[in-house]
Amino acid sequence: MTTLDAIVHSISLASASGTSRVYELRPADPAAPLPAFEAGAHIDVHLGTSLIRQYSLLNSPQDSGRYVICVRRDDTGRGGSTAVHRDITVGQQLRISAPRNLFPLLPAQRYVLVAGGIGITPLLSMAEELHSRRADFVLHHYTSDEHDAPLLERARAGAFADRVVVHHSRTGDSVRTALPADLRTPDPTGLVYICGPDGFMTHVTDQAGAAGWRADQLHLERFAPVAREPDPVTDGEFRVRVASTGDSYPVPAEMTIAEVLTANGVEVELSCEQGMCGACLTPVLAGEPDHRDEVQTDEERAANTQLTICCSRARSPELVLGL
Repeated sequence: MTTLDAIVHSISLASASGTSRVYELRPADPAAPLPAFEAGAHIDVHLGTSLIRQYSLLNSPQDSGRYVICVRRDDTGRGGSTAVHRDITVGQQLRISAPRNLFPLLPAQRYVLVAGGIGITPLLSMAEELHSRRADFVLHHYTSDEHDAPLLERARAGAFADRVVVHHSRTGDSVRTALPADLRTPDPTGLVYICGPDGFMTHVTDQAGAAGWRADQLHLERFAPVAREPDPVTDGEFRVRVASTGDSYPVPAEMTIAEVLTANGVEVELSCEQGMCGACLTPVLAGEPDHRDEVQTDEERAANTQLTICCSRARSPELVLGL
C-alpha cells in the first residue's frame, strides 16, 4: 500500500460545539505533491503503530496540493476520533495513504446528495465537483441543530450554497418525518448518494425505494459494517490455500483470514480491518466466499472473484487465494 508523509497545515472548528474539527494536510516535501483524487475518495491516517482510520476528503478535487478531512469526536467509538482530537497538532507530520475511491460519482443527468451529520464530508467534495461541471444537483444536509452541525458554514458559504438545503431534527425537520421533496418522485435519469449513520441511510434507502427509485440508483458509504446475525454454516472453521506456494491453513472460527495468513508469514494489505475500505481485497481462484464487506457491489460479490480477507469467510470447505 502506498504511503505518504503529510504535514498538518491547519486545524479549525467544523461545528460550533467543537465536536467536529477540520484538518488541512499538505505534503511534507513540497517537491513531492500529494496525488490527485476524485470526489468521494478517502485516505488512511496512521495514528500509531496499529491504529489506522479512514477519513473522506471534503475539498474539491480541483484543489490540488492539499487534503482536507473532518473528524467528529466520538467518545464511544473505537478510539480513532479521540486520538485525532487529542494528539494531532499543527505542524505535526502524519503518515497517510494515497487516496482510494469506493464511492465514485457515476454519470447521471441529475444528482441528489443526502447527508446525515458527519456524512456530509464526501458529499461536500461531490458538490464541489458537480458545481465545477455545472451539473444539476442538490445537497440535503440533515443535522440535529445549528450548534452541533458539522461543516454547516462551509456548505453555506460555498459557491453552490443555493443548492444546499439544511434540515434540523430538533425543529421537527427530520428525514423520518418526511423524505426531501427531491426523493419523493423518482427520476429515471438521476442518481442518489447517501452518507451518514447506518439507521439514517437504511431509512432513506428504504423510503426512496418505496417511492420508486431503483436500487442501482442509490449509492451509499457506511461508517461501520452492518451488524450481522450469527451464521452456524459460515462462522465455523474452513481452510485457505495460497496459490503461489500451495500452502494451506485452517481458519478457526475465532480468527480472520488475514490474521491466519499474517500469523503464518504471508504478507497481506490491511487498513480498516472491518471490510469498509477495500485495502485487503484479494483474488479468489477457487471456492465460494461468504462476503461480509461493505465495499463491493452486489454484482461483484456474486462474481466471487475477490473477497476482503479482514472479515469475510467461506461457504465452501476451502478458498484458494491469488496470493
